[in-house]
Amino acid sequence: MLSNAAGPGPTHTSERSEQSDTEPHSRWSTLRGRLHERRERIRVNSTLNTSYRIALGTLGTIVLLAGLLMVPYPGPGWLVVFAGLGILATEFSWAHNLNTRAKRYYHAWTRWLGRQNVAVKLATMGLTCAVVLTTLWLLGLFAMAGSWVGVEWDWLSSPLFDS
Repeated sequence: MLSNAAGPGPTHTSERSEQSDTEPHSRWSTLRGRLHERRERIRVNSTLNTSYRIALGTLGTIVLLAGLLMVPYPGPGWLVVFAGLGILATEFSWAHNLNTRAKRYYHAWTRWLGRQNVAVKLATMGLTCAVVLTTLWLLGLFAMAGSWVGVEWDWLSSPLFDS
């Protein structure tokens, strides 16, 4: 059932280097095949399979939650969300379905925003800026920066962290 260690590829070194130059995807498909074989060996042992799924589920959930925290801020928030769902989707079909749906809605949102006039785009940017500034204020970073330059205004202090 499992293929031999050498694989179906060429046997001579010169043929291998030619193949990697002309077919770069073959290296990835070989790696994917090896990973698939390894996963199938893990799947046979129920204890190991359960441990693997728990570890992968935990990692995927951590990545997903980190991405969700990053979404309102400029940067790779949605990319990290999709990466977390992609990790989870390797073992859980619900995550694959959710990832597909989330990507569809994300692309629909970006297309919609691209069709809007400048006022809507500026309002969206303003809302993003307000979220970032509010977070910085809540974390007390305005008060910290103010203390560096000698400004000690009360409204700069975070309501969450009494200085």
